[in-house]
Amino acid sequence: MTQTTHIMDTASSQYITASSPYGVNQCSKCPGDTAYYCVSCPCDLCPQCKENHVKDLQTIDHDVVSHRDQINYIPTQEICVRHPSHVYTKYCEPCQVPVCDFWFGHKSHKLPVRSFLFGKKPHKIQDLQKAYKTKRQQHRGTIHTIRSEALFYRPVLLTGIKADVKTCHTEFSPLQSEMLTKAQNLKELIDYVVYDLLNNVLCYFDFKHRCKKQKIKMIRHIVRLRRYEHRYVQPAFTFSALQFLSFTKTALPQIHLTLHTSQLSMTESLNKEDVMESLSAIQITERGNRRVGNQCLLKLTSGAELHQSLTVTGVYPCYHISCVTSDRVWVSDDRKHLMLTDTTGVSLHLVGDSCSYLFGFHTVNSESELIYIDRNYNINKLSKDMKTTTTFIETTDSTWRPRCVYWSPSTGDLLVGMYNRDTETGKVTRYNQSGQLTQTIQYHNTGRGLYSRPIYITENNNGDVVVSDYGSHAVVVTERGGRHRFSYTGHPSGSGLWPWGICTDALSHILVCDYITSTVQMINKDGQFLSHLLTKSQEMGVPGSLSYDVNTHRLWVGSVDNKKVCVYRYITRQDALTDEHRPRPDGDTRYRTPRQNTTHQLNENEHRPRPDEEAMSSSTPAV
Repeated sequence: MTQTTHIMDTASSQYITASSPYGVNQCSKCPGDTAYYCVSCPCDLCPQCKENHVKDLQTIDHDVVSHRDQINYIPTQEICVRHPSHVYTKYCEPCQVPVCDFWFGHKSHKLPVRSFLFGKKPHKIQDLQKAYKTKRQQHRGTIHTIRSEALFYRPVLLTGIKADVKTCHTEFSPLQSEMLTKAQNLKELIDYVVYDLLNNVLCYFDFKHRCKKQKIKMIRHIVRLRRYEHRYVQPAFTFSALQFLSFTKTALPQIHLTLHTSQLSMTESLNKEDVMESLSAIQITERGNRRVGNQCLLKLTSGAELHQSLTVTGVYPCYHISCVTSDRVWVSDDRKHLMLTDTTGVSLHLVGDSCSYLFGFHTVNSESELIYIDRNYNINKLSKDMKTTTTFIETTDSTWRPRCVYWSPSTGDLLVGMYNRDTETGKVTRYNQSGQLTQTIQYHNTGRGLYSRPIYITENNNGDVVVSDYGSHAVVVTERGGRHRFSYTGHPSGSGLWPWGICTDALSHILVCDYITSTVQMINKDGQFLSHLLTKSQEMGVPGSLSYDVNTHRLWVGSVDNKKVCVYRYITRQDALTDEHRPRPDGDTRYRTPRQNTTHQLNENEHRPRPDEEAMSSSTPAV
């Protein structure tokens, strides 16, 4: 086809003439015209397929860019608003505005010479295309979140908002009527007080005149008292005692020594508390931001599907995994090997002071900082850039040693599983973000100990503390406050349980590796068995450690047989929210994007003997 738009040839950096023909690529998934490109696949995508691509949990972490960004070309040249004969070619970083070549001599972007004497620097001018690429890279995470999360939540949120709009009038009408009644009662009370003040106090009493009248009356009374005192109490009085007694009988009772004065008062007092109660009886509180529960967004697939597998070099076996991003995880064994790796299995960073013979001894917080137990049983924090290590919690009690840690994304607290070798008992301690001890969970409601040997610890969405207790052969679950909820001891068939790695998912399921059956068992938040999510396979071997990625909803599984780490998908998004089957406006359904629902086949359970304890005399693992 022939178009009249100028397009730059990326190979020769020349513009194609207006009459030059060019081809338009088609979408790799439908007959639509392509507008985006997936760097991870790679493939071409139309706008609708791009929307489905970034929402699908299988491809949620793919890097999708527009074709304009792919060829690093900004096709639209904008005319400068101040100089119409020039186009924008540069970008002023301090002012955050595009500029043309003529602007370089403009006074707004030309600092005087004396400015340098005061330490001021000239404005930083960048190439427009380079500035554009830099800004996009800075906001890449935000753009990805909007595409993959915000647009996916939109249908549910919009439905809730529409329902609120319809019910708002019905719910607000009773409150409005009650508010009007309260307001009317308060107005009547104020009107009554004003009326009482004007008619019963100010109108019938001249306050100033009454005070003067009372003062004159008091002076006269004092004069009378003095006169009687002078005449009859002075020592020089001349009349007889009989006359005095007669006088006290007739005259003195008429003299009142106490003078009562009237106080100004309203006929009915106004209670301040009643007025305040009337004003504050109706309260409208803000409920906060609208959120969508995972139960409305996610669902289980028919089985776990292998998404990816990698061989980790330098760690054997994979006893614990802590996800950092969708393509970076910390992996460790029980021999002081703690390594950051990507999806290729190559070591990116090694921690040299980690403790040996521990399993779940590291976790990652919201700042992507590694929190781990070192060789001295202190809990350290490694910065995101992996350049600074600080002691977060120093262990001072030699009888209690930390064995496993977990950072809570909901509260920011650090949960620590502790073990006392002398008494062979355990406990869980909680520390706030400042490293201060805030809670200790140790005893059952009946007074007996809850834990024997905690080796992994995690937290569920409802705040439950979930512990993989190898000593008691159970998954011990307590409420956030510490009250014991239940202990899961294995499949209902009675096969028992030797729990290893443990985690929870977005649907509040508890996943635990069982060394007896070589499976990953799924139970609900109340301790009821649901399914064997994974079993021993040729690809993975025996599952021993787990980590759930809350961003991509994938399960990372570490093997205790080899150096393999496998990534599985068993949770997907609700079909009604993906808009995958939304027809085009013309009614053509050819543009639907098919969903791949391949089911991972689970193997039969196999019994496996207990693992040998490395460098220890006992036949049980060193935990």
